[in-house]
Amino acid sequence: MSLLRIGLCLLLAFSVLAFGGVQTWSVSLLEIGAALLLVAWAFIVSRDAGATIQWSPLNAPLLGFLAIGLLQLLFHRTAYPFLTRQELLKFAAYFVVLFLTAQAFRSRADLSALAWFLVVLCFAVSLLAIIQHFTSNGEIYWFQKVASGADVFGPYVNRNHFAGFIELTLPVGLALMVFRGVRRDLFPLAGLLTIVPVSALVLSGSRAGIVGFAFGIAVLALLVRKRQELRGPRMTMVALVALAALALIAWVGVQGTIERFMSLHNHGVSTARRVSMFRGAAHIFLDHPVMGSGLGTLVSVYPRYETQYDGRIVDHVHDDYIEALAETGLLGGLCGVTFLWRLYREARRNFQADQSHLSRALHAGAIAAASALLLHSFADFNLHIPSNALLFLVMAYLATSPPLPSESAEPRHRQRMREPAIISR
Repeated sequence: MSLLRIGLCLLLAFSVLAFGGVQTWSVSLLEIGAALLLVAWAFIVSRDAGATIQWSPLNAPLLGFLAIGLLQLLFHRTAYPFLTRQELLKFAAYFVVLFLTAQAFRSRADLSALAWFLVVLCFAVSLLAIIQHFTSNGEIYWFQKVASGADVFGPYVNRNHFAGFIELTLPVGLALMVFRGVRRDLFPLAGLLTIVPVSALVLSGSRAGIVGFAFGIAVLALLVRKRQELRGPRMTMVALVALAALALIAWVGVQGTIERFMSLHNHGVSTARRVSMFRGAAHIFLDHPVMGSGLGTLVSVYPRYETQYDGRIVDHVHDDYIEALAETGLLGGLCGVTFLWRLYREARRNFQADQSHLSRALHAGAIAAASALLLHSFADFNLHIPSNALLFLVMAYLATSPPLPSESAEPRHRQRMREPAIISR
């Protein structure tokens, strides 16, 4: 299983670094990689008689979306079958990654390694984004040119999608520090790896991303208050990390971010344009209320419902929820509501269970991360970015994963010292 865990981590890192996985070649490699990992898992399980399959409560809603797409193709209820087939392949890869994550990351050591991988990935991508912001001329990796008007930040073409990446990964590191998920000697390292992403998020200037992250922090604060975790020296260390983050933010500069917040004009998509796209998607849903227009078909259907033409192709409407209704109808809406209900029901139950500090930290960080992105999804389409969709599913698994037993509940094996024998003569 160690090779499977490494493969999953590499697949996640690749999806982030390959421009968020939005290009045809990166999506194809992502799907091929997921298929190869599934074959590897099947081979491992076939050779292990004692292997068990862990079924996530989130699998059924995802399979529901796949079933809707298949029904759309079978009954010719999609406006563009080719696009629906493409989206089905992507959804299948998402499901495979979620399924394999539940099989590969179960033990304390494996979950700890996954948490540190996410923390290091967040730090590395954030550091890359900061350096690139100050040294490149609007190019990704200093050589990849993008279309004029694109808001490049880090490996993402859109700064809002970089913010979505930070929302999904940064709360894990924060929760590890707050809920004593890391040893005290590793606290400075965890603090360092957390400070840089905070400054990168602010420097990106994504208003919806910053608001979403603030909401995630508020959710994390509520969870901390519920457990009363911040006390004594740990409170002091967290305060020092916060002060260091503020100092780094001030050093890198936040003038552009402040101007974006103060300005009513959106440098990307205007508010009026967003409202227009929302109305167009709503009209698509009203015309196809049961099964939608077809998975992935909004880009081909939307021109008929265009009310404010600006010369740009609309592939997404900057609202994941209305887009899901437009493409999958009430059936898709039912699957989405079921997914969210199961996510928060299981997350609440697992967070309140008696468990280890690491397990509680992972549950809290995953709940905060998922909540941040779900709020952000009202103003953007992060769930249609493959890398962020995969990370969201990983967070959803961590939030609903079975709690690990607390350290005090684990059996302790003590070896009784033998007393020297008394030799009588």
